[in-house]
Amino acid sequence: MTDAPDFRLEQSELRADDEFTEFGSSDLEYYVDFRGTFHKVPLCPDDPSLQASGAEVAIVGAPLDDGTSGRPGARFGPMAIRSAPTAFGTLEAWSIQLDVEPFRLLNVVDAGDAPVVSSRHARGLRVIHEKVFRVARTGAIPIVLGGDHSITYPSAAAVARHASPKTVGVVHFDTHADTADSVGGSLISHGTPMRRLIDEGWVAGRNFVQVGLHGYWPEKETFEWMREQDLRWHTAVEIEERGAEAVISDAIAEALDGPDRIYLSVDIDVVDPGMAPGTGTPEPGGMLPRELLRAIRRIVGQVDLAGMDVVEVSPPYDQSEVTAMLAHRCVLEALSALAVKKGA
Repeated sequence: MTDAPDFRLEQSELRADDEFTEFGSSDLEYYVDFRGTFHKVPLCPDDPSLQASGAEVAIVGAPLDDGTSGRPGARFGPMAIRSAPTAFGTLEAWSIQLDVEPFRLLNVVDAGDAPVVSSRHARGLRVIHEKVFRVARTGAIPIVLGGDHSITYPSAAAVARHASPKTVGVVHFDTHADTADSVGGSLISHGTPMRRLIDEGWVAGRNFVQVGLHGYWPEKETFEWMREQDLRWHTAVEIEERGAEAVISDAIAEALDGPDRIYLSVDIDVVDPGMAPGTGTPEPGGMLPRELLRAIRRIVGQVDLAGMDVVEVSPPYDQSEVTAMLAHRCVLEALSALAVKKGA
């Protein structure tokens, strides 16, 4: 009987001639050489650098949660989404779902944050509007990281302002309709942005399509107002009964029925809190992450996207960064769908 061979690692790595320069920033893991931008894309925080970049998509931070009626913390959302864990570098990111390398096809930059300050909610909304408008006028598609849902009011208005005279519609994923006239006396709460957009004429009621509504708010009278404005919506119960595929197909058809371009708003609380706990107003019974991600791919792939936001990520309530990761992937799925369209 011969002795068993020793377990030896004769060769455990492929060594480069110059190990110090072997990997660039975009090759390294997300936590190494973190630049403070979404997925380490270039930072273009001012008008000249953004214009010179020729960006097709620009990430914008809106770190504001003064409109929160429940648990605060969404002001930390942009930072958490930007630094969410990944297992791939920037340029090597490849969408298995769509068979595309989004960062090789798309010119994506990070435009930094709107200059908000705490406790001045109205000012915060004004500077978010200005920041998003400045991005849109360069020709880049703004993707806004919230922040509570009140930031959709200035962001979607900025996109509609830039698109005029073309019309903009909104596809809105959320547990809550966010069409209240006021919350606690505030007209600019995170429960009112869609009402303000309609009342001020930025988006026609008929050009709103909402997906995932469930729970116990807003009250019946608000839904009656929504009917009067010709809003269209699909509840979580409808998704349960008909399936997400059929519901999203209807939502896309409705989104394309009227407006020239689409603004996509994703409130992360549309997902069941068992899979996205890091949010201020969780409601059990929401969508699955894979349903939301597939819906984003399908919608962005079929509409003329004017802008997008992902809101209500509240890191203090997150667990193991799962909510921040989901929000990050919502953006990445949209980028991948845009890249497919560009490469077609």
